[in-house]
Amino acid sequence: MIPVEIIMLPLYKLSINLHLIDTIAGVILPFVVAPLPIFFFRQYAIGMEKEFMDAGRIDGCTEFGIFFKIMVPLMAPAFSAMAILQALGSWNSFLWPLIVLRTQEKFTLPIGLATLLTPYGNNYNVLVAGSVLAVIPILIIFIMFQRFFISGLTVGGVKG
Repeated sequence: MIPVEIIMLPLYKLSINLHLIDTIAGVILPFVVAPLPIFFFRQYAIGMEKEFMDAGRIDGCTEFGIFFKIMVPLMAPAFSAMAILQALGSWNSFLWPLIVLRTQEKFTLPIGLATLLTPYGNNYNVLVAGSVLAVIPILIIFIMFQRFFISGLTVGGVKG
């Protein structure tokens, strides 16, 4: 688990070689596969009851069928938690888009809000309005996935 700040220089050089500087793909592609969700899903899958998978095998389900028909529905709380955390992290990302993007038209919302703070005067009206608008997408994502949290807390696994 290496911090992003450590790998930024090699990642920047790679982005230059792949011609991803000043593109939206240059902001998105380096962080499509993150190590934290992979580790989280692995730990969540290891902690699942083996009886569910054994019941699927007894019923004649293939390994892919067990994964998609049994494990994925049981992992809905984990998927919703990671969706919220990854969306929040991507939406609030500041440093990497600041490094990769050059033109003002492509700036992300956090960078755009930071440009409103100047030594010559701050436009607080626009800054507060932009901050409120920046919260709305994350709030919508949380509202969409909150039912999976509640179902994950109320639905039990195997009774002993």
